[in-house]
Amino acid sequence: MMDENPAVLQEMVTTPEQQPRSDEPNPVLCNKYKYRRLLLPPFAVSLFATALGLGIYSHLQKTADPWKSKWKSGGSSTNRDRQRVKGEVNKHSEVRTRGLIEMRRGTDGWSKSDGQLKTFPDRQTALLTAIKEILAPDEAVSMGAAEQKAKNFFKSCMNAESREKMGSEPFLTLLQQLGGWAVSGVWNQTDFNSTLALLMGQYSTFPFFNVYVGPEPSEEQSASNRHYIQIDEPHFQFPIEWNSKTQKAKANTRYLRPFYSACGQYLVLLGVPSDRTTQHCGLFVSLSTTLAVATFPLPYRLSQKLLYRRTTIQELQTLAPAVDWLACLQATFQPLLISKSDIVLVHNLPYIIHMSKTIHLWQVQHELMGTGPLNTYMIFSLLQTLIPALDSRFFQIMRNYSIATGDTQEMPHWWRCVQQTERGFDTLLSHAIREKHAQKEAEELIQDVYSSLKKKLTDLSWRDEKESDFILNKINSLNPRISTNTNNLSYTELNHLYEKVILNEEDFFSNYLQILLLEQKSRARLLSLGTQTEGLSMTPFISGNDIIVPVGMFVSPFFHSSYPRALNYGTLGSLMAKDLLHLLLPDIYTKAKNPETESLCVWSHYLSVTKGPGWGDAFYLPSSKQQEVWVQYSALQVALDAYKMSFKRYLADSSLPGFSYVHLFLSSFTKVTCDTDAYREFMPLEPSFLVTVLCSNSGLCPKPLTCMNKPQSFPAEMCQS
Repeated sequence: MMDENPAVLQEMVTTPEQQPRSDEPNPVLCNKYKYRRLLLPPFAVSLFATALGLGIYSHLQKTADPWKSKWKSGGSSTNRDRQRVKGEVNKHSEVRTRGLIEMRRGTDGWSKSDGQLKTFPDRQTALLTAIKEILAPDEAVSMGAAEQKAKNFFKSCMNAESREKMGSEPFLTLLQQLGGWAVSGVWNQTDFNSTLALLMGQYSTFPFFNVYVGPEPSEEQSASNRHYIQIDEPHFQFPIEWNSKTQKAKANTRYLRPFYSACGQYLVLLGVPSDRTTQHCGLFVSLSTTLAVATFPLPYRLSQKLLYRRTTIQELQTLAPAVDWLACLQATFQPLLISKSDIVLVHNLPYIIHMSKTIHLWQVQHELMGTGPLNTYMIFSLLQTLIPALDSRFFQIMRNYSIATGDTQEMPHWWRCVQQTERGFDTLLSHAIREKHAQKEAEELIQDVYSSLKKKLTDLSWRDEKESDFILNKINSLNPRISTNTNNLSYTELNHLYEKVILNEEDFFSNYLQILLLEQKSRARLLSLGTQTEGLSMTPFISGNDIIVPVGMFVSPFFHSSYPRALNYGTLGSLMAKDLLHLLLPDIYTKAKNPETESLCVWSHYLSVTKGPGWGDAFYLPSSKQQEVWVQYSALQVALDAYKMSFKRYLADSSLPGFSYVHLFLSSFTKVTCDTDAYREFMPLEPSFLVTVLCSNSGLCPKPLTCMNKPQSFPAEMCQS
């Protein structure tokens, strides 16, 4: 909860009247940067979180065009203004109150203990927090049995005590059902491919190669929604080094000792005698490193055209005969009919061939010895899949090894439980997020942003007319929308989707096994229908002729239907515009002239402000950073233009005393860009300076937002597009 102490508010909120004059130096907004620049109020969530003490009201702009130079401050409304909007306030007061509650709830996961909102959360944290609230036991159930099952699963995951009581027994019982393993001395010599198919089909475990579903990039330009089985190299638990000179990969020997040690610790928890761990862990590490030498980093695979190799399952069987590909893929995508003539996409065929040869060689070498290293390798892979469902000792071993390899980031327990719930209930949760967060206002924001973006791109000066026609036709043909087909499921259909799920709040292990089966069904559904839920996706993507804007983007504090539109468009509108520009025009710098000229203009003026006159050409700006400056400035322009469009439908917006609409918009843009910019490494300047440029180019900004922190030594008209 936010601290509403007046002293805290004074520190957090700087009203226009309190801001320095435009000709005075302004303090730093982001501590990361040492130079002085524009001061804007903190992000509007902090303003709203304190607004219960300040008071909120709505007001209408008097003129038909609210984008004239004279903006009405939220604190300067006359009595007549207040009477004009009294009915509007009463009409929406209930929704606004709910919105404030949502905003206050949204600070729980990321505000400091002193109650002050220090930073804007990253998008993943915001989305996970929103899902956590949906899964909260006190949250009203609106989708019937399916949502209650998701809540029960989340509750059982949070109940760590029951897992601690069970210890390693659930995994040992499952291991016995699978035929045992050579490590314990009790193993019924199960068939290699039978075990592999079982792990892939029922336990979402892929020991030797990864399998997933997705489109082929060459078909994304068409309206096709067809998805293919895709086969890739697996993820290894230890870091792999790549020698660019020899073009060879090898396991980083620095991490093999802790990897071997972790293997032994797992075996101790599983009751394996210590005199058996040396041999079996040695074989496990040896097989792992033997497979890893055939992996390639993504840049190399791109350069060698190793991605998206089309082949039939029958051809793959000939190239890599050690794996029964048809049986394994049939198990993975049951009940779908998979045939030998089906096309699959392979992303590293040399690895797949090497893997097959390695499996055959190890089968021959160890068959008579009875050591079963291939079976042990598969069981260890299954253990890694199931560690989230076991007691904390297993997780701690995994965590200690992650720390040893340099991964020191640790997520809270509730975060992991949300992700595990989403793994099986992704369709339900996408539906729930849309119902709760992304209503009509979300659709309108998407359309406004995309319309503004198309207008921006139409006005560009292109380097090649034919290419510009192709790009603009492509962009005009795409339809941005918030939902995929699965979001149109009714409550009855959602309940039917999860009707076979039976959960036990005291047995998380069995619950987790059901999640893995739900994941298998989701994978098969994606292959069959060519549609997918966004899950935890937080950026737009192209599907056929549609640009899918995931519902996961529309969560507090980035968006809420009761927030002021200035806040929604300044935060999520600008983020969405930036995402779309990166998605649609990743190489815009080579396609159009504007990015270079506009970004260099911004850069030149930035140097003039921070370094003084005459520095404009002194520092070279790489093309990647030139493009990002243009993308960020364009995103600001697109979002602001989209906000203007919203006023063609509604002249009313809510605000705060002392803040005009545009002031709140620019504050929101600056704060969210400063705190959560995913492209920060490519930005050579503070995002607040983009507001400086915008303010100099228009009469939209209140005087304190003219933003010049040094005497102007350049024209007021800056970098017009």
